[in-house]
Amino acid sequence: MKFNIREILTKYKTVAIVGLSKDPSKDSYKVAKYLKNNGFFIIPINPSADKILGQKSYKSLLDLPRDVQKSLEIVDIFRPSHEVLPIVEQAIKLKNAIGKPYVVWMQLGIVNNEAALKAEKAGLTIVMDKCIMQEHRRLSAVNNLNETNKSNINDKQNNQK
Repeated sequence: MKFNIREILTKYKTVAIVGLSKDPSKDSYKVAKYLKNNGFFIIPINPSADKILGQKSYKSLLDLPRDVQKSLEIVDIFRPSHEVLPIVEQAIKLKNAIGKPYVVWMQLGIVNNEAALKAEKAGLTIVMDKCIMQEHRRLSAVNNLNETNKSNINDKQNNQK
């Protein structure tokens, strides 16, 4: 399934982060904090944590309460590639039961083609080997640049009148 990162990151704002660490020095924590600070609602998935970044943490996607499952749009995975398939299978179960999530995002360095094929067959959009924070920053920078350019063009046009 073809994906458009800009569309994903502007349309969907509820992200379950599987493998979210309690450790502020870990990438998963930094990414989750960034997302939370940029308008996303994060759902920590970490079986050894009660709360992360002020949000209740859950053991797995299937342990989410039904109302939280219904709000879930993106599953962002911070686990080794060989651990991805069972997570994707949980996402597929949710997709089949309630129509969500829409996207499975495997972070930078995480690739599992078998899981990706299964997810695509189930109607999920797959992003692999990309950092959701880096992609959001890149798009935000482009948007800011576009807005600055529009503003500069408008200023020039107004000064010419």
